[in-house]
Amino acid sequence: MIITNIESVPGMRIKAQCGLVSGSTVRAKNAIKDFGAGLKNFVGGELKSYTELLTEARNEAINRMIEQAKKLRANAVINVRFATSSITAGAAEVYAYGTAVEVEKIEG
Repeated sequence: MIITNIESVPGMRIKAQCGLVSGSTVRAKNAIKDFGAGLKNFVGGELKSYTELLTEARNEAINRMIEQAKKLRANAVINVRFATSSITAGAAEVYAYGTAVEVEKIEG
């Protein structure tokens, strides 16, 4: 499955548009990691546990989007975007969406 955040796939043409596809996940913070991150706020630096949490959430949202695209018989998703929102204190949603398409190589 080709995934891109641009409107086309270089070297390929869009044969068919299959529709909008999306995937989301809601993740909560781990209380122990949250305590450690709180301490990190005092000294500064990257909150690695949160970086890992968001990376996992983005990957899960992408995988769910891909599964939806496969059901539509697409072989690519273009114009992929991400959105995040706070659900409750300590939990956030990561949402991935794009346009599922069928692409083919340009002959010539």
